[in-house]
Amino acid sequence: MDSHGQYEQRVVWAVVGTGIGPLLLAATRDGLVNVVFHATDKVRDQALERLAARLGTEPVEAPGSPLLTEAIRQVEAYFAGRRQDFELPLDWSLISGFNRQVLRELAAGVPYGTVVGYGDLAGRVGQPGAAQAVGMAMGANPLPVVVPCHRVVESDGGIGGFGGGLETKRKLLALEGVLPEPLF
Repeated sequence: MDSHGQYEQRVVWAVVGTGIGPLLLAATRDGLVNVVFHATDKVRDQALERLAARLGTEPVEAPGSPLLTEAIRQVEAYFAGRRQDFELPLDWSLISGFNRQVLRELAAGVPYGTVVGYGDLAGRVGQPGAAQAVGMAMGANPLPVVVPCHRVVESDGGIGGFGGGLETKRKLLALEGVLPEPLF
């Protein structure tokens, strides 16, 4: 507790090697709060600065923390093909409003090995004309992979955009059997 009797926010992080490159995982007492693609030193440091500014505390590297142990285990199992669903507490504090509503629907309603169109997802949250806003929500997703924004595609069969890069999206969809494995 701090001097005012309030529990201090604690943010712990670790970098995990995966088939799509290093992922930064960060967690609070409430759950996994952030997943960051391509977590090289520079990207990692920028992400940690953003987290510190948003959450009001300096993130601490703690790969053995109980807050991260299960998340790391599940992410590793997913990339090894041994897990299809994440069963983790999530801290939604980095996202709100429509974006949170869309991401919660995505997490709950689009299972492994399936895809959904931007417009279809908009319709599921009662905003059938908001396909573009759904795209913006996907780009703002603080928990990619775990909240599977890679499963959202264009209704005409196009792959759509992706904050982690289109090659990363293709690899994730191939891992889930939606696309064939890239030849090289």
